[in-house]
Amino acid sequence: MAEPVHPCTQYAQEIVRRKRKAGRSEIAACRRHLDDLKRQGTEEFPWVFDEDKANKIYNWFGYCKHIEGPLAGTPIELLSFQKFDLGCIFGWVHKDSNLRRFEKALILEARKNAKSTIMAGIANYLMCGDGEESPKVYCAAVDKAQARIIYSTAKAMAQKSPDIRKRLKIRDYMMSHITRGGEMRALSKDTKNKDGLNPSGSIIDEYHAHTTSEIYDLLDSARGQRAQALMATISTAGFDTEQNPCYKEYTYCKQILLKIVTNERYFVMIRELNPKDNEHNPANWIKANPLRAATLEGLKKLQEQHDEAFGSKDLTKIRNFRVKNLNIWVNEAENNYIGELINKWDSLAVSQKEFLKLTKGKKCIVGGDLSKKIDLTADAFVFQLDDGRIAVCAYGFMPKEGITRHEKTDRVEYRDWVKQGWVIATDGDVTDYHAVETHIHDCELNNDWHVLEFCFDPYNATHFANEMQAKGYTCVEIRQGVQTLSEPTKLFRDKVAQGLIVHNGSPVLKWCLANAVQIMDSNENIKLSKKNASDNKRIDLLSAIIDGLVRIQALKEASIDLNEAVKSGNFGV
Repeated sequence: MAEPVHPCTQYAQEIVRRKRKAGRSEIAACRRHLDDLKRQGTEEFPWVFDEDKANKIYNWFGYCKHIEGPLAGTPIELLSFQKFDLGCIFGWVHKDSNLRRFEKALILEARKNAKSTIMAGIANYLMCGDGEESPKVYCAAVDKAQARIIYSTAKAMAQKSPDIRKRLKIRDYMMSHITRGGEMRALSKDTKNKDGLNPSGSIIDEYHAHTTSEIYDLLDSARGQRAQALMATISTAGFDTEQNPCYKEYTYCKQILLKIVTNERYFVMIRELNPKDNEHNPANWIKANPLRAATLEGLKKLQEQHDEAFGSKDLTKIRNFRVKNLNIWVNEAENNYIGELINKWDSLAVSQKEFLKLTKGKKCIVGGDLSKKIDLTADAFVFQLDDGRIAVCAYGFMPKEGITRHEKTDRVEYRDWVKQGWVIATDGDVTDYHAVETHIHDCELNNDWHVLEFCFDPYNATHFANEMQAKGYTCVEIRQGVQTLSEPTKLFRDKVAQGLIVHNGSPVLKWCLANAVQIMDSNENIKLSKKNASDNKRIDLLSAIIDGLVRIQALKEASIDLNEAVKSGNFGV
């Protein structure tokens, strides 16, 4: 009769054999465990899976009590997915020293899947069950309040669990072992005297909320003095895939699972939907919600949150559901202007030839965003098409002598854009605004466009507007407050969502669109801004379009007049 399979290994087998639904990353983590079992204890792989060590942490949680909800005061019964994670972290040891294999662990799941409860239990185990002299366990987060969540949970758990309580001296902001000393406390960037740390255990909570890796790096570098220090990081996904340290760690850990890089001392569990999974199908939600989606009550609550988010058609609510409930990283700040519509934007592009055909003979509004003369300047052309769509195109201008410098600071290929005609390089080290005037005139002449008005932000542009007016153009000053810009800014996004924008596929305009965030006042008026005032994520081309859209009604009326004139044969418009 075959021996029973250990719960950790059984779960891995069920995931890999598709008896349980899981995303690719979780499948890879389980396959990693099974592959390691085949090579354990070899010269190349000196680690072995000690079932007794894994069972020890399972038994420990039997002493831990729930601290809230209907199960408060009852022992924690580990679910299969929790047994897998804990079994791997604590069951894999060195074949000779019997010390833990995994020095680091990363667990990424959606919210409300008991990550904090499990980490609180681990924190108490590292204080009591590890046998470490003077254990030092730190519950770390981006700020004091967040850091105290894990600590407070561990404290409440210890107080409700007699077998743990008798081993610890429990205070409001620190716990210590009665016989072995040490400490458990919260730690954040605000904590004073962070030097000299010697952690035997570290729990980093909600790493996606960290703007820098300062705390992570501090604890990582400090753990080298302990024989089997454990550093565990938990989080959900976040809203920034460019600078966020958690996303960088997530990317590295995905490479471990994909065997692109090798790190035998790092346990990785990422529970997430696959890229092409239908996010509206409740059957897929368990991939990111191994606890919540495993019960009818939890699944019902997820369905309610899904329906509220997508039913509202509010991009912020939809984004939050994806990130927090489906554990999907979103490449945007929380106040990103275009959000997921960036994919819709791509589908609205036509070739330059088709764009010129659509706009031939049409009246247009020109918007101008004349920045400082060493930065990116833009002009934009806005057309009202007969079928109800709005056609837009925009171009950038930059001084030749500043292009190389801006490629380094802005991290985009301006020289390629110049070759492709999306950016116009002006002579010298400052932008020649006469090049903008020439470009507008040439577009009119070569494309058979008829400029109705030139709309401009008065900042840096008053003199230029006077010169344009002297050349016969009607110039309209566009004030830059929310009272003026909110309506056209919302209109543009709505038109994108409705598929009623058409553009010529400019990569510079798409870059500006992706960079834009919205600033909202108390009356829900919005205007555009960059992600940070000091960064180099420029939005100039989009700003020029919004300036032009301020006068969209005048353009509509003029377009109607022009159409009527064409029908009547009267072209004296």
